[in-house]
Amino acid sequence: MIDKDHIPSRDDDDDDIDGYTKIDRYNPKLIENLSANYLNVLKQIGEDPEREGLLKTPERIAKAMLYLTHGYDLDAQNILNSAMFKEEYSQMVIVKDIEVYSMCEHHMLPFFGKAHIAYIPNGYVVGLSKIPRVVDAFARRLQVQERLTNQIRDCIQETLNPIGVGVVIECRHLCMSMRGVQKQNSVTTTSAFTGEFLKEKTRTEFLNLISSKLS
Repeated sequence: MIDKDHIPSRDDDDDDIDGYTKIDRYNPKLIENLSANYLNVLKQIGEDPEREGLLKTPERIAKAMLYLTHGYDLDAQNILNSAMFKEEYSQMVIVKDIEVYSMCEHHMLPFFGKAHIAYIPNGYVVGLSKIPRVVDAFARRLQVQERLTNQIRDCIQETLNPIGVGVVIECRHLCMSMRGVQKQNSVTTTSAFTGEFLKEKTRTEFLNLISSKLS
């Protein structure tokens, strides 16, 4: 079992812009520890980690894994709080086609697709760029799509206290297409709603808007 109290911080960069930290530098000790583990994995699967093409692979994997899971170092509520503004706007706000990249926690293979998010303000709006950053904060972790959908919904609802929140996520899962059932064209869709979006009329409007294309 991993003792989190003895794991060094993954990020040596303390620069924080609007509640969002981009992972550019890594803790050398953590990279060293992870690289040693990946070196052992290469040996266990029958590879020669000393051959030219694999010499730097353990370190590359370590850095890639830290980037792919850097959502653990982000606070989604702080991201929203950093750009909340009073505004008397009471219609639906939608940010759609947000790219989603995450890692299935069961096989640690990627799943990816798009998120469509809407909320109805209740006195406050949030900077539009913060919605995709909230998606990243939860997606860049070991995940299941169902939990990811609920976490995004709950964060927006609890932080902005809007009249309602709607979240729809559509993803392809490599754990289904590369292994197991091997169905390459399957897409998984999940949804989560609060408040006004629990009403059929509002939910239907949202679903129609995310399905439409701008002329």
